[in-house]
Amino acid sequence: MEIFTLLENLEDLLGGGAKVPFSSKVLVDADELREVLEEIRLKLPDELKQAKWVKEERQRILQDAQKEAEDIVREAETKIISMIDDHEITRQAVAQKEEIIESANKVSKEISMGTREYADALLERLEEILKETLDVVHNNRKELK
Repeated sequence: MEIFTLLENLEDLLGGGAKVPFSSKVLVDADELREVLEEIRLKLPDELKQAKWVKEERQRILQDAQKEAEDIVREAETKIISMIDDHEITRQAVAQKEEIIESANKVSKEISMGTREYADALLERLEEILKETLDVVHNNRKELK
């Protein structure tokens, strides 16, 4: 991710700055600092777009899982109707329908949970990056004042 490279550039800029004697302050080139910050501002929307894509992809996966579950249920119902002629076959069909529905619901829940965990992990990482970037900017503004 380019954001990390830019953050490293920011750290290098701070690390390479001239130390102010008897303090923890560092003198840095304001123009270079502004350039890196501007690049970060330009790259952040890409990170946010990626997070949005993850959210939309998660929703699409959930919808696909729901549709698949509905298709399985419909298929089971069709099979049951065709087996209704014989009472024993009808009982077997009902039992099989319930197993299929239970299996479809289980698969749907697993897919849903996996998708949510994946999206949450990506969003959590993005949140960390944004917090780190904001902390760096905040600290740099403090230093500049």
